[in-house]
Amino acid sequence: MSDSDLSITYIGGPTVLIELAGMRLLTDPTFDDAGATYVRTSTLHKLAGPAIPASALGRIDAVLLSHHQHADNLDTAGEAVLKKAARVVTTVEGTAELGGNAIGLAPWQSAEIEGPHGKTLRIMATPARHVPPERASVPVTGFVLDALGGVYISGDTVMYEGVREVIERMHPRIAVLHLGAARVEYAGPAPLTMTAEEAVEFARLAPQTRIVPIHYEGWAHFSEGRDTIADAFRAADLSERLVWLRAGEPVIID
Repeated sequence: MSDSDLSITYIGGPTVLIELAGMRLLTDPTFDDAGATYVRTSTLHKLAGPAIPASALGRIDAVLLSHHQHADNLDTAGEAVLKKAARVVTTVEGTAELGGNAIGLAPWQSAEIEGPHGKTLRIMATPARHVPPERASVPVTGFVLDALGGVYISGDTVMYEGVREVIERMHPRIAVLHLGAARVEYAGPAPLTMTAEEAVEFARLAPQTRIVPIHYEGWAHFSEGRDTIADAFRAADLSERLVWLRAGEPVIID
């Protein structure tokens, strides 16, 4: 592939390998095997292992970590991946916990990372809200990559004014959205990630944007899967805007 291409390889859950502008970026690393159970603020059950093992990743120029507190975004094997990456871009709060190679960005702040052969890529942090506004939330961030017309990675967020501002300000060409309408006991009935209908709303507000769904399967707390997402976009006559990833296989998005 050339530097003008975007390739995304789906590994599982929120974890994808993004290759663009000569860089190799990994999102929210989750590499534990299926069957793991994690007890933190809530109990999470992992149903599927990674399509690609961490040992086969190769060079990682940066990890884009939406937040480190939840196991479905950073599990035990994923923590080891952070240490091998050249750098980790995450929340300001996350740098205090992770230290080392971590760079913390507040919403709308950006940083340039350098890859092989002196190439650079600008990464901007974007607003995200992981729970309804009446509940306390861990700090979460999304990202916009300044390449190929803008590539947005939502991180774990619901649809709210901060995400709408991303659309209004950045007009991304590609949007990698964490969907699944995740639900856990401590947060009550409201979803912690976007619903299929919220993804449709995003697509309508961003009519030139291709939508790449991730983080809707592989864990027991997702309440909406691929069929629900596909049905919502079909009902809205927006199916052609979806780009479905295939586990373990690079998908080039033009």
